[in-house]
Amino acid sequence: MAELVVLYKTPKDVAAFDKHYAETHIPLAKKLPGLKKYSVSKGPVGSPAGPSGVHLVAILSFDSVGDIQKAFGSEAGKAAAGDVPKFASGGADLLIFDTKEV
Repeated sequence: MAELVVLYKTPKDVAAFDKHYAETHIPLAKKLPGLKKYSVSKGPVGSPAGPSGVHLVAILSFDSVGDIQKAFGSEAGKAAAGDVPKFASGGADLLIFDTKEV
């Protein structure tokens, strides 16, 4: 398996972010070819030291890193990626990696 983890930093307008993410971005991202699972954080995202500065974490699962790359090269991937600047005013970090069970 491979994961795409998106760390959305706290936006300028939390309510607007949440509305756009739920109503527009999730439906776009769910169209990514090869997507196996899509989950998001629920409630505050903290750290052992307290607040994290991260508003939302999205975890998208695929069979391989190659499948993630193909997904974002597709029309659906371009649409999802192009949507991010429309709502993620705090910025976002994207992390892509293979996983293994231990």
